[in-house]
Amino acid sequence: MNVQEAKEKLLARKAELEDIMAASINDEKPVELDQSRVGRLSRMDALQNQAMAQDTVRRRKNEITRIDAALKRLADGDYGYCVTCDEEISEKRLSLDPSTPVCIECASV
Repeated sequence: MNVQEAKEKLLARKAELEDIMAASINDEKPVELDQSRVGRLSRMDALQNQAMAQDTVRRRKNEITRIDAALKRLADGDYGYCVTCDEEISEKRLSLDPSTPVCIECASV
């Protein structure tokens, strides 16, 4: 994967994540606990859905952070090299996850 192709994939994934997060912003809102309108089980379901939505947002933000770090490595000329051992990351690994910062050996430690 060449640098331009990697950059395009990273930017496309980042834009996709930001669009998804913008579309699902209402899922994180506090759950209304009005007992006259919503039963106990419905509130429990709503709280569980809220917790899952908050965790999903957290994972998406982590992925965006990884993408930003990969874009910085691209700009610095360090892209494609493991941040731990400085060995080259395999082409196959980068094509599966262009934001990966480590080689397979360091990832398995």
